[in-house]
Amino acid sequence: MKVLLVEDSRLARAEMKRLLSAEPDVEITGEAENADQAEALIASSQPDLLFLDINLPGRDGFELLAALDTAPRVIFCTAYSEHAVRAFEQNALDYLVKPVEPSRLTRALDKARQSLESDQAKRPSKLTLQDRVFVRDGDRCWFVTLKDVRLFEVDGNYTRLYFGTERPLVPKGLNYLESRLDPQLFFRISRRHIVNLQWITNVTPAISGGLQLTLKGGEEVEVSRRQASLFREALSL
Repeated sequence: MKVLLVEDSRLARAEMKRLLSAEPDVEITGEAENADQAEALIASSQPDLLFLDINLPGRDGFELLAALDTAPRVIFCTAYSEHAVRAFEQNALDYLVKPVEPSRLTRALDKARQSLESDQAKRPSKLTLQDRVFVRDGDRCWFVTLKDVRLFEVDGNYTRLYFGTERPLVPKGLNYLESRLDPQLFFRISRRHIVNLQWITNVTPAISGGLQLTLKGGEEVEVSRRQASLFREALSL
């Protein structure tokens, strides 16, 4: 289980590392002192679990989660108890008050393990470019081969598919579709878009610090700044 520590206190991080060293299945993939560092590390290391302090310099822990395209599992770890209700509204696995007792940490980690195991058991196989999917939008229906779908775009509570000249809406969220699609073939470039990598014709720098993509269908979409480095890795030798 890959863990990222997000905590501005060096002593608190050292204590958490000491406690976690007793857990053989836990790998600490990084440490962050603030939300900006954490955001970059989440994008690069893809941790399974965050130990997240709430009171951070600059953006707080809640603001960090709000900024993420997809968030790992979260265990809040803070010196104060008054944020517990809001933490669980953010679907936190647990809420630990510092100083953390070893037995309490073990129970929190057990919740994380159970959540990971449950997700793995429920996870369907990834769809490939050759798979055909049934798409229905109102009275119109299609059987679409995924290699022909060049773009998935959030539209309210739906996702719009781009294939040929068609633009149907499906009642699925982008997070769900991302979980079904092979990440080697379909890349989540932002909160709003997943692209079929084979449909990209041009890549240019964007003013925001991300990248601008042009697709064979003529669409232009932007890779968010925090996804841009992962995108470059995906297309590099």
